[in-house]
Amino acid sequence: MKGGKGLKKLEYLSLVSNVCTELESHLRLRDKVLAEFITDIGRNCEKLEDFAAQLKQHGAIMPDYFVRTLLTIIHAIFPPNPKSKSAKESKRESKKSSFPGLKIGDGRKRVKELESQIETETKDDDRRERRRSNDRHGSDEPELYQVYKGRVSTVLEKGCFVQLSEFRGKEGLVHVSEIATGRRIRNAKDVVKRDQEVHVKVISVSGQKLSLSMRDVDQNTGEDLLPLKKRSGDDYAFRTNPLRSNSEGPKTMTGLSGIRINKEDVPVPSRRPLKRMSSPEIWEANQLVAAGVITSVRENPNYDEEGDGAVYREEGAEEELEIELNEDEPAFLQGQSWYSVDVSPVKIFKNPEGSLSRAAALQSALIKERREVRDQQQRTMLDSIPKDLNRPWEDPMPETGERHLAQELRGVGLSAYDMPEWKKDAFGKSLTFGQRSKLSIQDQRESLPIAKLKHELIQAVNDNQVLVVIGETGSGKTTQVTQYLADAGYTTKGKIGCTQPRRVAAMSVAKRVAEEFGCRLGEEVGYAIRFEDCTGPDTVIKYMTDGMLLREILIDENLSQYAVVMLDEAHERTIHTDVLFGLLKQLVKRRPDLRLIVTSATLDAEKFSGYFFNCNIFTIPGRTYPVEILYTKQPESDYLDASLITVMQIHLTEPEGDILLFLTGQEEIDHACQCLYERMKGLGKNVPELVILPVYSALPSEMQSRIFEPAPPGKRKVVVATNIAEASLTIDGIFYVIDPGFTKQNIYNPKQGLDSLVITPISQASAKQRAGRAGRTGPGKCYRLYTESAFQNEMSPASVPEIQRINLGMITLTMKAMGINDLLSFDFMDPPSPQALISAMEQLYSLGALDEEGLLTKLGRKMAEFPLDPPLSKMLLASVDLGCSDEILTIIAMIQTGNIFYRPREKQAQADQKRAKFFQPEGDHLTLLAVYEAWKAKNFSGPWCFENFVQSRSLRRAQDVRKQLLTIMDRYKLDVVSAGKNFTKVRKAITAGFFFHAGRKDPQEGYRTLVENQPVYIHPSSSMFQKQPDWVIYHELVMTTKEYMREVIAIDPKWLVELAPRFYKSADPGKMSKRKRQECIEPLCDRYHEPNSWRLSKRRA
Repeated sequence: MKGGKGLKKLEYLSLVSNVCTELESHLRLRDKVLAEFITDIGRNCEKLEDFAAQLKQHGAIMPDYFVRTLLTIIHAIFPPNPKSKSAKESKRESKKSSFPGLKIGDGRKRVKELESQIETETKDDDRRERRRSNDRHGSDEPELYQVYKGRVSTVLEKGCFVQLSEFRGKEGLVHVSEIATGRRIRNAKDVVKRDQEVHVKVISVSGQKLSLSMRDVDQNTGEDLLPLKKRSGDDYAFRTNPLRSNSEGPKTMTGLSGIRINKEDVPVPSRRPLKRMSSPEIWEANQLVAAGVITSVRENPNYDEEGDGAVYREEGAEEELEIELNEDEPAFLQGQSWYSVDVSPVKIFKNPEGSLSRAAALQSALIKERREVRDQQQRTMLDSIPKDLNRPWEDPMPETGERHLAQELRGVGLSAYDMPEWKKDAFGKSLTFGQRSKLSIQDQRESLPIAKLKHELIQAVNDNQVLVVIGETGSGKTTQVTQYLADAGYTTKGKIGCTQPRRVAAMSVAKRVAEEFGCRLGEEVGYAIRFEDCTGPDTVIKYMTDGMLLREILIDENLSQYAVVMLDEAHERTIHTDVLFGLLKQLVKRRPDLRLIVTSATLDAEKFSGYFFNCNIFTIPGRTYPVEILYTKQPESDYLDASLITVMQIHLTEPEGDILLFLTGQEEIDHACQCLYERMKGLGKNVPELVILPVYSALPSEMQSRIFEPAPPGKRKVVVATNIAEASLTIDGIFYVIDPGFTKQNIYNPKQGLDSLVITPISQASAKQRAGRAGRTGPGKCYRLYTESAFQNEMSPASVPEIQRINLGMITLTMKAMGINDLLSFDFMDPPSPQALISAMEQLYSLGALDEEGLLTKLGRKMAEFPLDPPLSKMLLASVDLGCSDEILTIIAMIQTGNIFYRPREKQAQADQKRAKFFQPEGDHLTLLAVYEAWKAKNFSGPWCFENFVQSRSLRRAQDVRKQLLTIMDRYKLDVVSAGKNFTKVRKAITAGFFFHAGRKDPQEGYRTLVENQPVYIHPSSSMFQKQPDWVIYHELVMTTKEYMREVIAIDPKWLVELAPRFYKSADPGKMSKRKRQECIEPLCDRYHEPNSWRLSKRRA
């Protein structure tokens, strides 16, 4: 006891000394009594806000970052005393009273009712389809939009009458414009003859009159070339006459997505609408006609080639539509939404005046500057190429060498893909796949640190329902624990599931374990990731992403198939992992037979153990060596340049050993590798060769695998990596680590509804993890390119969990689908802010997934079934009601795969030319659809992708995603039909999901978002870049030199009010809208004077 008290006293004195040192360094005060007083206050304060308030109350005015530093130092030695249960409950109750929309009672019963209702409707649809197929041949009336055989009874100049073979006495008119496609027919007698057998489609029914079409039907096979949405439910009653009187039924219906479908608007145009001409263009055309320059109707610019030959006439100018945000709050969010409460993005812990923050801001500016220089160089190069390359051959007397120059320019880019010179040198022509080893698989397994503890680990799992396993990266816990448990007989009780934070890790680990287990991948060992399931009925060890396990809990809340669940890489703290923590913590109480293992590569085991009922911790000793930490004496303003200098310094002065450099992203890594290559090239052959190897997620796996190979004799390798090399990768041979102290984090702004990647300082835990990479093979060094003071005062102890800084829309929808409505009471390890949850629920309410009481709707339950973000799910379900789900499936699949085009450095002009061939006037989403359809028409050809600068891997991925979504659609009997050429329906479906991302053309420059009036621009690679429509919807914003909109389509502003009445409304014409009040009127000026030259002050001057 005396020894324990003495130790406590020593710890207290040490703490007071540390506080004294901090006071002296920041405030130039060294007062022991003051330090003891501050220490006493900190020991009794659990929260930072309470500590700051206490100091302020006693007259201490200190910077926020310094207050946080003092509290961190105090709590490191003396953690705060836990408050009584009643105090915690009272605090939770006060939060609930502030946000009643988050404390709705859990309703698993309501969710079960929704599920049974959806299941019943699915069965009813099956019966209705069977009944319809049986009754169809006995129908007395032709069905709208169905194809029938017929015989031409009468032929006129403007069309022909066709007698339907299946219906006695029924005939209809085929107008001359509906006879054939691709050409204009002046006289129907030139194409059809009496008694000719034809296939026709019913396109309109008005009483006893039928309008038919031959152009929409393949006359050889009878196939409908322009299929429309199949009827179901109440809509089936309207199949014969959608225009009947109101006494027989309504003319509109509301689909599952909440969209009101007007029956009178169902007929689909078989071609695109004519482009609306501007007033100057119409005036010019009329002047040409009046002057006699245009003598034929066909020469008129307004001539409709595809239609009936009509000349387009400008209609009266449409009245400008003014749209405002609908600020009416739903009942369950009264006084809590961002209209009422100030909502700000999650603040990452940093000192805005500190050296790290200044360095991050400078590097962001330098990245922007490099992009601008690169874009300017590209424009200069393209401007220098002659536009007319045919002229030298048409000219009978060209200048000397002109034809040769044209031929060379025309051939630019026709060779194979060219990598930058440094990549060619690094990767060469021979690519390897994985780390080579001379040991057998069994010997490799036995050489892992975990192998010596196999029996102890199995015993620990037997004795503990929940177990935290701590082990360094490369100790073997990911690949071996599952096999040890399988050998111990746990697979007789159920599956062994292991989650991974990254899909690539789940696939590669499963492949490795299958080899060690002695089976084919997908049999006893398999994996499941989003849009891909490689498991079978014999699978007993299943690797999956954490999101996939979350979806399994949505289907089976007890995880009945599993005997063991292992949450691997728990220190990554992804948003799905944090939700799984809470769900599995509840599940182990309901299932005493379930074993839960939480593994981590970092030293935060105490936090995990405390969360999971103070469970036991199993530690795997690592193969670590001492690492010398070196700090800079002065802060580095340009950390990228300092990193490159440090790499060169180590290479030229330090003993052998490989180097690991941490940077923030692909662009930064590529730039650093290019600079390193050029500097090494400038030194000549007198210095040892430096092998430069980049690592980031976008790099193909065969290139990433090169980092595991040892450097050739006499050479040193430098691995330039993102934070993926902190814990997810194990690279042997690293003796030197360079840590600039930065990473990129995804930060969500609830008010703007936008995610943005921000360069921010890393945490102290990440810095320690990076330093540990240098001590895996032998004693190493870690060069920290920041001061020790910055490490202590400007870095947070741990990283901000993902759940506290990204959009929570999808997670909130999933939890609602599980019946979890009381989000404030859910046992999060680190709870998200109430404002972020409110923002997510606002979005779901606007999409129609929640009702006025904050409860899940039938639409919301179906949205939760799709592994997509809520806007994409709503977009897909809206397409079912609009009759364009086939196109939307393809568009979503293409969007999910990322960028499908590539622009090689040496043939950018040719790549842009090929890409432009796919451009669609409606927008980029339709361009993606055109690419997929063209690839499909070429039988999914690989050479076609190469010729058109399209990434075949991305298209194959899109094909797989589409098949998975199609499976879900079939499971719920959702119609998959094509809208043909009616791209208006496709654009409406996209608007139904992404109405948040609406922009309006700004009179001065670019566009303004409707939500935040934020200036944005169409990306130069967009098909809409030259068109600049008045109203647009974009998929996402990308910040480069400007805030650019990616994947843009043109829309009609009326659709916003029609498809999103909870979010938008038409402005009161009798009042001035908010947008017009903010608009600044710019006076007109001519090209010869400055804009403000009209002012009197300018004239006097």
